[in-house]
Amino acid sequence: MLIAILLAGVAEGLGLSTLLPILNIAVKDDSLAVIPGAALEQQNAFEENVVSALTSVGLDPTLGILLLLMVVGVTFRNILLLLAERQVGYTAAHVATELRLDMLRAIMRCKWEYYIHQPIGKLTNSLATEASRSSQAFIQGSTALIYFIQALVYGGIALAVDWQATLVSLSIGGVIVLISHSLVTMARRAGKKQTQLLSSLMAQLTDTLQSVKPLKAMARETSADALLTHETERLNKALRKQVFSSALLGAVQDQMFTMLIAAGIFIALAYINMPFSTAIVLVIGIGRMLSFFGKVQKQYQKMAINESAFWSLKATIAEAEVEKEKLGSGTAPQLKQAVKLDNICFNYGDKNVFNHLNIECLAGQLTTIIGPSGAGKTSLIDLVIGLLWPQQGQITIDGVPLEKLDTRQWRSLIGYVPQENVLLHDSIENNVTLGDETLGGEATIAALKAAGAWEFVSQLAEGTHHIVGERGGKLSGGQRQRIMIARALVHKPRLLILDEATSALDPKSEQAVRETIEQLRGQLTILAISHQTTLVEAADRVYQLQDGKAEKIKG
Repeated sequence: MLIAILLAGVAEGLGLSTLLPILNIAVKDDSLAVIPGAALEQQNAFEENVVSALTSVGLDPTLGILLLLMVVGVTFRNILLLLAERQVGYTAAHVATELRLDMLRAIMRCKWEYYIHQPIGKLTNSLATEASRSSQAFIQGSTALIYFIQALVYGGIALAVDWQATLVSLSIGGVIVLISHSLVTMARRAGKKQTQLLSSLMAQLTDTLQSVKPLKAMARETSADALLTHETERLNKALRKQVFSSALLGAVQDQMFTMLIAAGIFIALAYINMPFSTAIVLVIGIGRMLSFFGKVQKQYQKMAINESAFWSLKATIAEAEVEKEKLGSGTAPQLKQAVKLDNICFNYGDKNVFNHLNIECLAGQLTTIIGPSGAGKTSLIDLVIGLLWPQQGQITIDGVPLEKLDTRQWRSLIGYVPQENVLLHDSIENNVTLGDETLGGEATIAALKAAGAWEFVSQLAEGTHHIVGERGGKLSGGQRQRIMIARALVHKPRLLILDEATSALDPKSEQAVRETIEQLRGQLTILAISHQTTLVEAADRVYQLQDGKAEKIKG
C-alpha cells in the first residue's frame, strides 16, 4: 500500500511539473512550443529544469507533448491510488476479522468464573460494533497517509516554483492546523464517550430483550423503555458533539485556507509582480498542499473518534487472555470405573458451598443429586466438568485426579443438559449438532430417537430442517428439553449430566425421558440433578445435599 502511494505521488508530481510550461505557452501565445536557448532566461528556474529534462531525453517540449505527459502522469497516479485504496479496504476487512477471531478465541478459552461475570451485550458490542469501528479507524488512518503524501507532492512543486512563498504559506497553514486541533481533541473525547455508552447500552439492551416476555406479560415494558431511552439520549449527545466538531473543523479550515490563498494571490500579482503563469502554478501547488493537509487533519479526527473502540476491544481481549483457562495436557480419561468427589471443600466468593463433601458416581449407573435451592447442586456439576476447582479435596476419574487428566478430552466425554432449555434460532439439526460437520443426519436422527424426540420431529413438515424460532419459541417446553437432551447425546458421551433436565416437562414427557434414561443406563454414566420423583425412583444412587455435605439416601 505504501509503495503504491509513494509511486502515485511521484507520478502526480511528474504530471504537475508540465503545468508551468503549458501555462507559459498559453499566456505568451506566440508559439506552440517552449523554445529552448534564447528564451530560457525569461523562464522560471523550475520551468527551465523541466524543459531541459525533456530535451535531454529527446522530447520536444511542445504543447501536445506536455499535455500528454500530464495525462499520463495523472493516469498512473489514479491507477496506483486505486491499488493502494483497494489494499486499504482489504486490510481493513482483515483487521476486523482478526480482531473478532482474537476476541472469540480469548473468550472461549477464559475461565468460567470470568465469563459468567461479563455482560453478554458488552461482548456482543465488542465483536460487532467495536471491531467494525476499529477497521474504520484503520481506513481513516491510511487515508490520512495518502493525503499526506499527496500534500508533500504539491508542496514539492510549490517549493520548486517559489520556495520563499511556499514556506511562508506552509508556516501559516501549520498555525491554522494547530489552532483547529482543539476540535480534534473534542471529537476524540466524544468518540471515547460513544465507546463507553455503546457498551453499556448493548449490555442493557441484551438483558432487556432476554426478559421481554415477562416485561410485556406484566405491562412493565415502559420501565425498560425509560432506562434504554436515558442511555440512548446520552449516546445521542455524544454523537452531536462529534458531528459538531467535524463540521466546525471543515468550515474553519476551508475559511482560513481560502483567506490565505486569496491574500497570497493578491500579494503575488499586486506587489511582487510575479508572472501570471507562475502565480497560477504556485497557487495551485500551495492551495492543493493546504487542502490535503486539511484533509489529513479531518481524517485524523475521524480516526480519533473511532480509535477508542480499537483500544477498548484490545483491552477486553487482553483481559480475557489473562483469565485463560489452564486445561492441562495430562493423560486421556476413560471413565470405566467411577467419578468420585473426595473430601471436597469449595467456596464461591465469600460463600462456603461445600465442606468435606463426598460423592461417588459409578460407571454405567444413574446417580441423582437432590437438595434445596442454594445447596450447591449446579456448583457440584461445574466441579465435575472442571469449570470450577475446589480449594481442598480431589475429584478423580477412575482414581486419577482430574487436574492430572487432559481437561479438554474429559469434557469431550460429557453430554451436558442445562436447566435453561434455550435453543438457537436455527434448524433442529443444527441445534442438535451445533454446526459440527462431522455429525451427519444419521447421527442427528439417532440422538433424537435416544432422547425421545424423533416422534414429534418426524411429524414436522421439514423434519430435522424445521426452524425452531428465537430461543426455540416454536416448540413446547418439553420438546425443547428433549432437543437439548439429543444435543447432549449426539456425540456419544461417556457421562451424561442432567441439570434439572425434566423440570419443564409434563408428566407424560417426564415419563418418556425417564424411560429414555433407563435405556441409556449401562451404556453410559448418568449424573442427574433433580427434584422430580421419577429420576429419584429410577436412580441407582441418590445423594441429598444439605449444609455443604452430601448424604447418601439410596444405593
